[in-house]
Amino acid sequence: MVRQFFTDVLWPPLDYLLIDTPPGTSDEHISLAETLLQQTSAPASSISSGISPPTQLAGAVIVTTPQAVAVSDVRKELSFCRKVGIRVLGVIENMSGYVCECCGEETKLFGKGGGEVMASEFGVEFLGKVSVESEQEDDEKSDDSDKLEQYNDESGNGPTYEEDDGLLVDKYRSCSLHGTFEGITRQLVEIIQRR
Repeated sequence: MVRQFFTDVLWPPLDYLLIDTPPGTSDEHISLAETLLQQTSAPASSISSGISPPTQLAGAVIVTTPQAVAVSDVRKELSFCRKVGIRVLGVIENMSGYVCECCGEETKLFGKGGGEVMASEFGVEFLGKVSVESEQEDDEKSDDSDKLEQYNDESGNGPTYEEDDGLLVDKYRSCSLHGTFEGITRQLVEIIQRR
């Protein structure tokens, strides 16, 4: 399915195409890596479908949580990327802490520093830490189930979400993590452009 998504879609000019995968080095990861490496190294004229997929593979961003068991699993992903020839752009430590919205004190729920230590050991960039988000804008606190509209048409399609104005990224500009993600994104763009 990933191969079809990558090769049979008429992609418009893209800045970046991000593919989020679950942790691990399963058959899906192997298949995805093979497809990406094959498609991004093939000359455009050799692609039989006539559809032009993205032609560059910038690399992988590895995300871990700080606890030892997660870092241990993610080490395998880093080794996998190196083995198959995918450049590791950097490591992000997710759920690095919880900042209490009342007092501002940060609690390290899952330990601390595992992602940063791993990045250093592998000689890759450490892109940053992402805390657990608790702050929500008032309009985001409402139950999203009111946006879920059940319907059955002739095709038998199930639930769908109503159209919503604006881009998803625009909804998070007031999120407390906006600056964190913006900083990580800026670092990634610089790393890719230095290439």
